[in-house]
Amino acid sequence: MRLATWNVNSIRARVERVVDWLQRADVDVLAMQETKCSDEQFPTMPFAGAGYEVVHCGFNQWNGVAIASRVGVDDVRVGFDGQPSWSDKPDAEAVAEARALGAVCAGVRVWSLYVPNGRTVDSPHYRYKLEWLAALRNTATQWLAEDPSAQIALTGDWNIAPTDEDVWDVEFYRGSTHVTEPERAAFRAIVDAGYADVVRPFTPGPGVFTYWDYTQLRFPRNQGMRIDFVLGSPALADRVTHAEIVRDERKSGKNRIGSPSDHAPVLVELA
Repeated sequence: MRLATWNVNSIRARVERVVDWLQRADVDVLAMQETKCSDEQFPTMPFAGAGYEVVHCGFNQWNGVAIASRVGVDDVRVGFDGQPSWSDKPDAEAVAEARALGAVCAGVRVWSLYVPNGRTVDSPHYRYKLEWLAALRNTATQWLAEDPSAQIALTGDWNIAPTDEDVWDVEFYRGSTHVTEPERAAFRAIVDAGYADVVRPFTPGPGVFTYWDYTQLRFPRNQGMRIDFVLGSPALADRVTHAEIVRDERKSGKNRIGSPSDHAPVLVELA
């Protein structure tokens, strides 16, 4: 089974590129983040034409998560127990955002997760991010307590660089989100709960990234961050035989379909 995650940065702008890669890379299941569309706007037909069933959670032009699978989609869950809600406006009711979608694909519980960005360390969105991660840790811990043999993949854009080697310049990010100790501690807490980073052993750093900003030639200069991960439960981690960050899909130019996302896909092979 070949499982991947990709922040596509608008699926309507990149559907042809995504479906083309799915077929070329022989991917069985793809978790997508930042689809930036409602359920009604999601371009399902190109995926169906390639043999993939798609489930999606999106409410508007922000956020959005999806799972495309050619090996079945069962027991779909929108959001996880305890997922915090959010509102940008004091007079508006807080709601659960389109940031978590789970489905069972060929026996694996795949979660497509788009962790809140945090914006700035003094922003309410930063506190929301930490609350969101704590709730995920608590619920994910409970999943393993209920079934230690469960095969679970927590995949997606975590908006955290867990170590200094996961950013191109530590000083450049000093005082910014993604690299603060509370965020890194929240990531470690999920790892400590039993979910291993199954990609890093196959893609050691430093200088191995999954995201590069569009500006200032960040990609050609390899000035990026590693913020996209697949965290696997013990039973899933035992099945991993290979993993890679598909850096070429961040490239643009000749023989490539459309413009790239600012993230590269992360691919895992399971025995």
